[in-house]
Amino acid sequence: MVDAIDRKILGLLIEDAGRTYAQLGREVSLSPAAVHERVRRLRASGIVRRTTVDVDPDALGRHVLAFVLVDSDGWVKDELFAATRADPRIEEAHSVAGSSNFLLKVRVADPDELEDVLHDLYRVEGVVRSRTIMVLRRGFERGVGIPGVRLTSDVIDPPTSATRE
Repeated sequence: MVDAIDRKILGLLIEDAGRTYAQLGREVSLSPAAVHERVRRLRASGIVRRTTVDVDPDALGRHVLAFVLVDSDGWVKDELFAATRADPRIEEAHSVAGSSNFLLKVRVADPDELEDVLHDLYRVEGVVRSRTIMVLRRGFERGVGIPGVRLTSDVIDPPTSATRE
């Protein structure tokens, strides 16, 4: 069972997974050993799946974010997941219900590279159509929300001078 202290610890780790148990303990009024035990329990239960680094895609030259809806003429889930999992430009792949079969989150350097990704998708047998939504400006990105915990580190792109009111 996750209590209010666990939720607070999760929120703090989401904001900065590099915090020490002592730092976390000060934030939640527990000893480092008690925080360590809670984090160990959160990992053992599968609530915390992994510790990772949040990399700025723009700093790596991956300035274009797009979502691609993919339609297929049959059951190609395994083939499409295998093909997209192997491509580091595709950050997420989901089987979805609705007018399309799959939703992909793609991050690339430029529109030409996005075109290359789409070309590669059509090499998967059964893929018949795609619709691409290119993001003009990110509002925010975040991981899983924790009820009762407000995060201060949501990624928000500041408006530029070209932003229209």
